[in-house]
Amino acid sequence: MNVIVLQVFVSLMLVAGSVLLYAFSVRHRDSEHADRLSLIPLEDDTARPKPAVSSEPNPRQ
Repeated sequence: MNVIVLQVFVSLMLVAGSVLLYAFSVRHRDSEHADRLSLIPLEDDTARPKPAVSSEPNPRQ
């Protein structure tokens, strides 16, 4: 019977810990960063890419 009491206590501590971590995450608005990252591929690329600089000598010279 003592094992069941211990198991219920540990389960309640895990639930309380997850609720506290969720509240902390909501308070600091951590989920907004994921929303912003998901929209990055939709932005227009107006800047031209820089030409690649090669450190190897050109063999055609």
